[in-house]
Amino acid sequence: MPTYVAFLRAINLGANRKFAKADIAAATEAAGGTDVATYINTGNVRLTTRMRSATRVRAALEAAYLERAGFEVPTIVFTTDELAAIGADAEELNRSDLERHYVYLMRDEPEPERLEAFAARAVEGGEIVVRGRAAHVLLGPGYQAGNVDPGKVEKSLGVVATNRNFNVVTTLARQWCSR
Repeated sequence: MPTYVAFLRAINLGANRKFAKADIAAATEAAGGTDVATYINTGNVRLTTRMRSATRVRAALEAAYLERAGFEVPTIVFTTDELAAIGADAEELNRSDLERHYVYLMRDEPEPERLEAFAARAVEGGEIVVRGRAAHVLLGPGYQAGNVDPGKVEKSLGVVATNRNFNVVTTLARQWCSR
């Protein structure tokens, strides 16, 4: 059975979007997931399922999360091979002079014209590298925090996205993709 990694967007922010790890795991199991694991309370989930399509997995998870949490939880799903590649890209792109390295994980690949505009976007103190469904925002000294706002990134790219830092992405790639 295939194994997937799901990243939940916009949970545990403010008083109205609480979704505890135990509830995430229970909802994931209700959606047909087995061998469920979560990592920290930011919405990172590994699951095995009989479903063979990331799109079907996403739809099943989003329905189960809505039922359990009581609000919509946009979900981005990758195969373990895809996450391993994103983790390898993050390792390759990381440098000692960076203060922050965020990875925006996207549901779909952005349209080429949006991608070009986003990649060319001036980032004070940093650069943006987009590879497939992952955008790496590499920020050096003097970066501006507003450049990493998930809502702005989503709007710029025209896709549903969530972000994680370098450590979370590479840790999950090592722990969940080398099985």
